[in-house]
Amino acid sequence: MTDEAKDTQAQDAEEKPKRRRRSRAKSEGAAAEAKAESASKRPRRTRAKAKAEEPKAEEPKEQDATAEEAKAEKVEAETPKAAPRRRGGSEAPATAALVRAQARYVRTSARKARLVCDHIRGKSVEEARAILDFAPREAARDWSKLLESAVANAEHNHELVGDELRIKDAHADEGPTLKRYRPRAMGRATRIRKRTAHLSITLTPKETA
Repeated sequence: MTDEAKDTQAQDAEEKPKRRRRSRAKSEGAAAEAKAESASKRPRRTRAKAKAEEPKAEEPKEQDATAEEAKAEKVEAETPKAAPRRRGGSEAPATAALVRAQARYVRTSARKARLVCDHIRGKSVEEARAILDFAPREAARDWSKLLESAVANAEHNHELVGDELRIKDAHADEGPTLKRYRPRAMGRATRIRKRTAHLSITLTPKETA
């Protein structure tokens, strides 16, 4: 070996321990920094844990409150409610009671029935009875029967007084027509139309007029 090669080997041997010392110093410095960082982070973690544990301590109170509310709701559901009082006699109910009655297939024409119901529409029950008693038309008998039926419905089903009611609406609709025939001169036949009508009447208390 030449002298130059020997010199290079000697220099390399001297530089290797220096490099090892430097790497050890670096590792020791990194470890110290890591310890310092961990020490600085520890109190933050404990604070976060304390914050996380605070709502857990309050959860039983919230559960107790919800349980008490559920018990109160059960008690309210089990307690029977007082039934609303029914207003009878001369007192009118809170909502306007409408009492209806209907007569179908009455053997009269709708036109003749309308001539009578126009006189009693809007009148009280007492006035309507008087009008129908003295009306000359035969349809007045059918209307009188229907009026008495409506008054009976009001007294029996709605607990109202018949004399304190008025006729809110009364109308007659056309029903089916019966076809009949009669003989005429020269062997012919003509049709006879027997009309029917559907009568309806609505009563309501006077106070709601």
